[in-house]
Amino acid sequence: MFKKLFYSNTRKPKGFLGNIMINKMNIGHAKLSDWGLSHLKSVSPVSIADLGCGGGINVAKLIKLFPGAKVTGFDYSSVSVKKSKEENKEAIQAGICNIVQGDVSNMPFENEQFDLLTTFETIYFWPGPLTSFKEVFRVLKPGGTFMVVNEFDGISEREKKYEKIIDGLKLYSNQELMNYLKQVGFTGIMLFHDEQKHWITVIAKK
Repeated sequence: MFKKLFYSNTRKPKGFLGNIMINKMNIGHAKLSDWGLSHLKSVSPVSIADLGCGGGINVAKLIKLFPGAKVTGFDYSSVSVKKSKEENKEAIQAGICNIVQGDVSNMPFENEQFDLLTTFETIYFWPGPLTSFKEVFRVLKPGGTFMVVNEFDGISEREKKYEKIIDGLKLYSNQELMNYLKQVGFTGIMLFHDEQKHWITVIAKK
């Protein structure tokens, strides 16, 4: 019963168990996010948003990685938004960070607002995903970069069991993911795949 309740908080953390889940993800996904961020070597963004920011750890990493850029954390969980604000309190006070609550399929941002959008371990839960990817494309500046970092590549049989125990989880193969991105207009799509760990990073350009 506890396991079921715990995994029900993966998609949208809430309450006591949601706080536990966020702390667990902050720790458990640290190496994955570092690996993903290591592929952002040729970009110099000034306006960044991390979509599905969770506990705000990756927002903090982006602030450190791109000094001078303004970083927005975006999540539809009020628990995640609160945790992200706590994690990035000093950056928010300095005016270089903002944390916003909302749905990725209908974001409260202007057209072509950001030149870098990132998402770590979240697209499994996005509505669509074409609807959400169209929104990403809308708020990204021409020439901007969208980076997806996933722990699951949709290949391992071990991963597929999680679709049954985690509410709303939908796994995508590498090819499916790249096809969706192409359908909404992204180009220059690059895939980085750790076949042993089944990690993937996909970088796409508008």
